[in-house]
Amino acid sequence: MQNPMINVPKLLFLLLFAFWIQTGVAQTAEGEYTLGSGDVIKITVFGQDDLTVETRVSNIGIIRFPFLGDIRLVGKSVNQVELLIDEGLRGDYLVDPSVSVTVLEYRPFFINGEVSKPGGYPYQHGLTVEKAAALAGGYTERAAKNSVSIRRSVTGREVSIEASLSEIVMPGDIITVPQRFF
Repeated sequence: MQNPMINVPKLLFLLLFAFWIQTGVAQTAEGEYTLGSGDVIKITVFGQDDLTVETRVSNIGIIRFPFLGDIRLVGKSVNQVELLIDEGLRGDYLVDPSVSVTVLEYRPFFINGEVSKPGGYPYQHGLTVEKAAALAGGYTERAAKNSVSIRRSVTGREVSIEASLSEIVMPGDIITVPQRFF
């Protein structure tokens, strides 16, 4: 007979993992970047020049691909898209397709509030809140640098993160630098 007691370490791990995901603290690894509206991608099928496509992911999150029609890409990693297209082409169209997907241009991030030039800016790898503020012309004299927040889409849900100046910025993030009060 099994002990009806719950495995406390396992439960604690699951609760912490769920909290980690919900707060948006989980950062996707560079290889696991998830696509979103506005990303420009290149899909190459080795040896099949007519299946090479460069396209921007639409604002509804789809692209049109030869033979497969509309494919929903939002929230999928590059590896997942490669497998999806490989499976779609395998058998009916090609015997052993070799699919490669590359992100050519990431969707922009946005910064508003107490920066000199709020707006949207092109994403760059390794971008932090501090670097994003520098791209936006720097902080104003009234900026509350210790109260910066980021709105980010995590697994399809928008979450708000209290961010330090060294927090990594992701494509599509909306950074808000509030005004400090004396």
